Amino acid sequence: MNCSQAPGFILLGLASDPEKQQLFFSIFLPLYLLGLLGNLLLLLAIGADVHLHTPMYFFLSQLSLVDLCFITTTAPKMLEALWTGDGSISFSGCLTQLCLIAVFADMDNLLLAVMAIDRYAAICHPLQYPLLMTPWRCGVLACGSWGVAHCASLLYTLFLSQLSFHPNQEIPHFFCDSRPLLWLSCSDTFFNEFLMIALSAVLGISALLCIVSSYGCIFYAVARVPSAQGKRKALATCSSHLSVVLLFYSTVFATYLKPPSSSHSSGEVVAAVMYTLVTPTLNPFIYSLRNKDVQSSLRRILNIEKSQD
Repeated sequence: MNCSQAPGFILLGLASDPEKQQLFFSIFLPLYLLGLLGNLLLLLAIGADVHLHTPMYFFLSQLSLVDLCFITTTAPKMLEALWTGDGSISFSGCLTQLCLIAVFADMDNLLLAVMAIDRYAAICHPLQYPLLMTPWRCGVLACGSWGVAHCASLLYTLFLSQLSFHPNQEIPHFFCDSRPLLWLSCSDTFFNEFLMIALSAVLGISALLCIVSSYGCIFYAVARVPSAQGKRKALATCSSHLSVVLLFYSTVFATYLKPPSSSHSSGEVVAAVMYTLVTPTLNPFIYSLRNKDVQSSLRRILNIEKSQD
């Protein structure tokens, strides 16, 4: 077959058996709707309650917005393929999906680092916290993260678009990911693999080091607090963030911690489901289940809506 720079692809999805497809559809449709509802409610709670207009909740609202976009980038196409059995996708559609996934994955990564910095400032420098995390600086951190994520994803997608593929290639995945595309390409992918590793190192490892160093300082500061109650209060503000960090990075590492051009396995697909759908769905519930401020805000909103009805 001749190679082409604008081929069509076929996403093999999660299963080829029609019965399994129906089962997966019945599982992932409610999960997707739950993710939409959870993130929208968290955004509504933070936006409507002036008591939550603080740096911590501002970054949390950004994370919910990113997670809302993240699941909407992957889930609808996956659900369509499970419902119709047709996983075909155009080259331009594949690149668009890949670009958006890269943006939102990078944003998750960068926002988790920014939120770790915010917790470091709040716990290690509580008296200077209002001066350190001003609205202007919070806006710069958020806008800078969006800008870096967009530039990195556009750069990589641009170079990936120059590769050639055989037409109607089958991608052993439920979305267009860079790894199977590199594996299926009939072009030399050395530069793309190098660029992928370089971007992952600059964005991923630097953000992870920022999180680790921030929490190293936080744990050291907490260890010096004399009262056990003070220690518990300080750590309580970090528990939700730490849970999300562990969930996000464990699934990302399970998916991508191998050479980019190697083939996909079923375990990687499961890990990809976790970080593209399950984790963004769980994040708003992780942050709200143990957060009394968010819970009280949601109760006030729901009571208002009930009284209006």
